[in-house]
Amino acid sequence: MLESISGNASASWLVVAVSWLVTVVLIVAAAIDGWKLKVPNWITFPMILSGWAASAAVFGWAGLAWSMVGTAVGLALLMPAYAIGGMGAGDVKLLAGVGAWVGATHTFWAFLASAVLGGIIALAMVLYRQKWRHHQAQFWAILTEILVIRDPNELSAIAAERKSTMLLLPYGIPIAIGTVGYLACKGMLL
Repeated sequence: MLESISGNASASWLVVAVSWLVTVVLIVAAAIDGWKLKVPNWITFPMILSGWAASAAVFGWAGLAWSMVGTAVGLALLMPAYAIGGMGAGDVKLLAGVGAWVGATHTFWAFLASAVLGGIIALAMVLYRQKWRHHQAQFWAILTEILVIRDPNELSAIAAERKSTMLLLPYGIPIAIGTVGYLACKGMLL
């Protein structure tokens, strides 16, 4: 919805309202993910469906199509990590929900901000727990598996076996901080 209205100065209140709605949902999702290591479907599915409905209600079929493309971009950006067991489905659906509301371009940039932030948070977690060698070895093993095995099903099974030895990052937190930070930098929360 945001991409369709961002060029219309008279609709700037709608940009701000949508941005704040997305922000509140992301904060709730991040809090739950940090607590339970899961982003629940009762947040992600309504976020996606309401983004489609709002875009269709305001802009008709073109708005719905635009919102669905944003959803597809959100899914496509995180689906590879999910396919090999490196991320939960809730995180993928959360970014798809962002896409349903803010569109493909904003979702892409929010994803980049989230990825950088996620990397920084993961590095800080490893350094704080003083497990650098353990996680460095796991990183190289995972990278080697990706390059050698290349079968997402097999990679996912290996990831499931390794999960208990890994430091897990609730990725809803970087998605929330990265997306909200991006929206703030673009002036969409003012």
